[in-house]
Amino acid sequence: MRRLGKMASARSMALWLAAAFVLGIGLGVFRTSSVSAVVKTYDELETLADVLSIVEQNYVEDVEPSKLVTGAINGMLRSLDPHSSYMTPELYKEMQVETEGEFGGVGIEITIKDDLLTVVAPIEDTPAWRAGIQPGDRIIKVDGTSTMDMTLMDAVRRMRGKKGEAVIITIMREGLDQPKDYSIVRDIIHVASVRYEMLPENWGYVKIRSFSKETSTELRKALTDLKGKGSRGLVLDLRNDPGGLLNQAVEVSEMFLKKGELIVYTRGRIPAQNREYTAQNALDEERYPMVVLVNRGSASASEIVAGALQDLKRAVLVGTQTFGKGSVQTIIPLKDNAGLRLTTAKYYTPAGRQIQGVGIAPDIVVEQKPAVEAEKAHEEGGITEKEKIKQKLENGGSSNSKDAGKNSAPAAANNNKGNGKPKPLTDLENDLQLKQAIGVLKSWEVIGGVKQAG
Repeated sequence: MRRLGKMASARSMALWLAAAFVLGIGLGVFRTSSVSAVVKTYDELETLADVLSIVEQNYVEDVEPSKLVTGAINGMLRSLDPHSSYMTPELYKEMQVETEGEFGGVGIEITIKDDLLTVVAPIEDTPAWRAGIQPGDRIIKVDGTSTMDMTLMDAVRRMRGKKGEAVIITIMREGLDQPKDYSIVRDIIHVASVRYEMLPENWGYVKIRSFSKETSTELRKALTDLKGKGSRGLVLDLRNDPGGLLNQAVEVSEMFLKKGELIVYTRGRIPAQNREYTAQNALDEERYPMVVLVNRGSASASEIVAGALQDLKRAVLVGTQTFGKGSVQTIIPLKDNAGLRLTTAKYYTPAGRQIQGVGIAPDIVVEQKPAVEAEKAHEEGGITEKEKIKQKLENGGSSNSKDAGKNSAPAAANNNKGNGKPKPLTDLENDLQLKQAIGVLKSWEVIGGVKQAG
């Protein structure tokens, strides 16, 4: 009787929580749905309440109710998309420093793609970049812990840490037979987002490494300096730029557009998420030849800029297909200083092209390295890429491929590649995409369809 009473009490508490949840969302549901939908939601939450009660009373070990509720929330959000997540007070606080321009970690932008933790791009001149981490790498372990069912925020938290402490990241990459370990020493990540120089024959070159709060200010200074030195045209390099702040993508775009031109728009389920962003602070000057460089490490804000300049015939895009990260996450504060990151809309280019899951195709495709073999399909013979990686892990060896060397020693050595000196900004001799961009600028008048001033 005592056990049954305790179980009933737990179930009652769970039902009370479920009812509170329904009441909390009720007003929003009534605006968009019927009373029957609310009743159906309550019936389904009753099942959740039953499961919470049974687990709390019968699981082999004691489990904190708060842990069960948090797990239920995480599972619910994970079933939606990789970018929606629940943030504990600790994670919510960490999120708030992401765009401040300085934080401790290894220096990579990550996402979940095809159910696998995936590198969007390493940030240049950071430990991960010097170690040799590449866009598209699949991170399968962090310090020996599998990432197969890890949330995005949990992965970020595990890779961040104190300066000087090492973290071992295990990756799978196309061409590797076995996983490879990278021992990377964390550092304070300083994100100086804009670098530039004048190329031979007075072609301006600007590299945007990320879209942080000072990007537009830094870019304006760079363009003014290049113009003063007699720049004839511009190469805007967005390769391996993982994105960042939306307002910075808009401010960067409008520097090359006419006032009133549409840059990007969003569409969601509710009217408040349907917004349009147009050029309001356009520079009133003659338009010069312009090429934008992109690759699969170009994501989010960089795709917004590339898509706008391409659709409006302001620039020619050179490189390879971009990543395809074009969804809007709204940060919603919760009680106890927690937060909810929820996907509420998707980005569309001026011509109505969806970015999410598709990316931006360049006007001129140039592979940086000759393609040895076309990328294999993610599913082959009914086996997904995630399952293939699991099979390789089960077959032994964490880093014994021909390219990996022995364990993590070569990767650790890579952490000091170039003796810590920053890579030269450009390499015209070996950078095939940049070579092509210069060729486009030289033949600008021959290329049709690009808007001219007038």
